[in-house]
Amino acid sequence: MSASTGRSKSRTSGKPTYKQIRLDIERRILTGEWPPGHRIPFEHQLMTRYGCSRMTVSKALSELTQADLIERRRRAGTFVRRPNFLSAVLKITDIRAEITALGRSYAYELIKSSRRAAATADRARLGVLKTGKVIEIGCRHCADGVPFAVEDRLIDLDAVPKASTANFALEPPGSWLLHHVPWTEAEHSISAIVADEEAAGALDIAVGAPCLVIDRRTFRSGRTLTAVRLLYPGESHKLVARFRGG
Repeated sequence: MSASTGRSKSRTSGKPTYKQIRLDIERRILTGEWPPGHRIPFEHQLMTRYGCSRMTVSKALSELTQADLIERRRRAGTFVRRPNFLSAVLKITDIRAEITALGRSYAYELIKSSRRAAATADRARLGVLKTGKVIEIGCRHCADGVPFAVEDRLIDLDAVPKASTANFALEPPGSWLLHHVPWTEAEHSISAIVADEEAAGALDIAVGAPCLVIDRRTFRSGRTLTAVRLLYPGESHKLVARFRGG
């Protein structure tokens, strides 16, 4: 594309060229085409692709940086931003990787999966006023054949459209999201409950046994991407946090 072609396209679309570049790169990031950690083409490559000046490309990248979608590393290049762990108590961990790191064998089971128009309860759980469709996933994570955690997750398909084609029968939703979807904030709520019959059956524990509950929502630019409830057997899990003064 030549520089004159880029300017003509700008007049046709009604948007400045740098806005078109930003929207195109943003689309690639938000759809997961360019996942967290992906290297953005160098500025001279973007200049050739979009037929524009270095200043125009730089302005587009600056806006994407301000939106926390990319990070520009000196001498290394520009990359799709990886999420920052904002909780002082917890990181967002990949349960599959966590179990494997403990030297235990991991197994995953999809219990339920349903796609539907968002109901009032779904919007309340996501903390959004309106959205189109959601997907709800229930699954179980096991370590050495013993239930480690059960997961109930709601994904906003308007915010994460690529989730509609993911195969959650084969890949845990948490693992898929961490590797495909950029997020900027996370919120944890930690509580304890006693197991009812459903929880006891899923975790293979006694009815009334203590359970640790982690409710979490992840956001991008203030919009909820997913809400998840993780339920762990209380007797085999604890939370540990280390803080540094000052």
